[in-house]
Amino acid sequence: MPIVLIGPMGSGKSRVGHRLAASAGAPFIDTDQRIVERYGPIEEIFEREGEEYFRIIEREVVAEALHEEAVISLGGGAVLHPDTRADLADLQVVWLRVSPEAVAPRLAGGNRPLIAEGGIGAWTAILEQREPIYAELADLDIDTSRRSVARIVDDITGRFGGAA
Repeated sequence: MPIVLIGPMGSGKSRVGHRLAASAGAPFIDTDQRIVERYGPIEEIFEREGEEYFRIIEREVVAEALHEEAVISLGGGAVLHPDTRADLADLQVVWLRVSPEAVAPRLAGGNRPLIAEGGIGAWTAILEQREPIYAELADLDIDTSRRSVARIVDDITGRFGGAA
């Protein structure tokens, strides 16, 4: 059964996902990376086509990934789609939380489309909107603000046995 990592941008989903997959001997799928491989840079998709189009292709990529036996990292907003939320109901879902103070240096110098103009204030506003959804979907939540990747992986494998 897949292990799915959800949470806001900068929470460590990709770093934790790579390490967790290696630990479990499973493939790692980063749905944002799959989007980039198929459609080009996310910021360019937002500029050319807008967020609505991005969410359509994101849903397609996520739906495909959730059928694979893997550790899967979803983009921060993937949980906004009701079909994705329904798909996650029967899977092992880990919410990686992070504080605004810890995420600020992680996102510095990045080009994330939804926060490019508004900085950490925009990130916080997005998190406040999505937090109830993350909480509803999660079987396990872990604050990544001050935890090492190794410890986070240990927490996840302790809960789910490391099987992806």
